[in-house]
Amino acid sequence: MTATTFTLQRATTADGRLRVELGGRLTLTEGAQLWRQLQLALRERPAEIDLAGVTRLDGGSAALLASLVARQRSGGDGVEIVGASKEAGRLLRLYDCARGGDCAREAPTTPGLLREVGAITHDLFSSARAILAFVGDLAAGLAAALRRPRSVHLTEFGRLLERTGADGVPIVLLINFLVGGILALQGAIQLHRFGGDQFLASLVGLSIVRELGPLMTAILVTGRSGAAFASELGTMTVNEEIDALRMLGQDPQRFLVFPRVLALTIAVPLLTVLGNLIGVFGGLTIAWWYLRQPTTVYLQELTRALDLADVGTGLLKSVSYAVAIGLIACQRGLATRGGAEGVGRSTTSAVVVALFMLVVIDAMWTWVFSALGW
Repeated sequence: MTATTFTLQRATTADGRLRVELGGRLTLTEGAQLWRQLQLALRERPAEIDLAGVTRLDGGSAALLASLVARQRSGGDGVEIVGASKEAGRLLRLYDCARGGDCAREAPTTPGLLREVGAITHDLFSSARAILAFVGDLAAGLAAALRRPRSVHLTEFGRLLERTGADGVPIVLLINFLVGGILALQGAIQLHRFGGDQFLASLVGLSIVRELGPLMTAILVTGRSGAAFASELGTMTVNEEIDALRMLGQDPQRFLVFPRVLALTIAVPLLTVLGNLIGVFGGLTIAWWYLRQPTTVYLQELTRALDLADVGTGLLKSVSYAVAIGLIACQRGLATRGGAEGVGRSTTSAVVVALFMLVVIDAMWTWVFSALGW
């Protein structure tokens, strides 16, 4: 028989009662033998079990001790465990359900109003602090990039431009064509009642070029490229690849953020131009099919209604949209915490915040252009 890694001895307390002294390593490997020896010892109704000599206690042995002690207490014999180390005592408390009743966790309670307000306020301040830190890092990285342009990582710039621009052309064309067609159909129904068919081109052209074209394109880019950038950088963050870049002396702003923002700044205006053209063509389709309007009439009215200022305001909006999408997506990705679940939260947050900011930026530009008389 192999020697056990624990010892069990009997001693006498100051009042003459029996004390069981355990020593050595109490592990579940020898749980059966420990169980038998403790049952024999407990038949003599000891006053306490002394663990001062125990050098190691695992969860299985702690469960055995707690079960035996609870059984003794249920039979009316008061036995105590004494001399346990801090770690052993913490482990025993996990299995000691006799004093507190059921070991099940308490049912979660609904937080009160003040607690919810406090949590929301704390999250807002934490988000604001993270955004300010990101802006500071971005400004420092931009200054360093201007001093040393070659330090910016542009190796994958072509691939990023392809992903954000060329790969998004089909969906941008489809959505803008449908938007232009729907807008034209709704406008044609009303204009035809009052004999204003010739104004359909003005309605569609101005709405698409100044508002809907840039905004719809930016929304699509947010759902495609913005979400992709946030999830990519979030995955890199939780996998500690960002920390590895810093250890290698690389700035994440110059290495990851700048190329993505630059790719969006170039791709989104180009996609907006294509979206404007196809949106106007969608209006032309409705004018020809529903109103039986000649193509030349539609195009003449369109060229009369639009000028370079209208096209320029839409492109200016698209540039600001692109910068906002890139910065928000990268910031949320780099701020990811909590593994795969955190990546999902960051991606969702990036899309929601970017969409909100698109509407805010659009409202700001509209107010500015209105004030300037554009």
